[in-house]
Amino acid sequence: MGPRRSRKPETPRRRTTTPTRGPPRPSASGAASRSRFRRFVWLREMRKLQKSTDLLLRKAPFSRVVREICAKFTRGVDFSWQAQALLALQEAAEAFLVHLFEDAYLLSLHAGRVTLFPKDVQLARRIRGIEEGLG
Repeated sequence: MGPRRSRKPETPRRRTTTPTRGPPRPSASGAASRSRFRRFVWLREMRKLQKSTDLLLRKAPFSRVVREICAKFTRGVDFSWQAQALLALQEAAEAFLVHLFEDAYLLSLHAGRVTLFPKDVQLARRIRGIEEGLG
């Protein structure tokens, strides 16, 4: 082996003296730790939702939608709803939607995408058929 060549030391590059844009940045240690934890907020939220069994939709807006649809199909006749009936309907609706989105997301992964598109939901409903996919 021959003698090693020493590298020529590089001269430090000068910074241009252009004015900075925007407000000054906070210290590097605080910004780095905040951005590190901010990246995976969606993952933390997803794990929290998968552990819980509570309803995802608020009860009052869901109740209003159900009553509006009921009034539309009964030609304006106002029916009264038991609270347990609305709760059962909401449980079933949320279970249906979660299962539909799971199937649609699998279709988007099969297409090589991570983003869920409306066409994935439409295809999932079409594959399920009339019985499972609400026709």
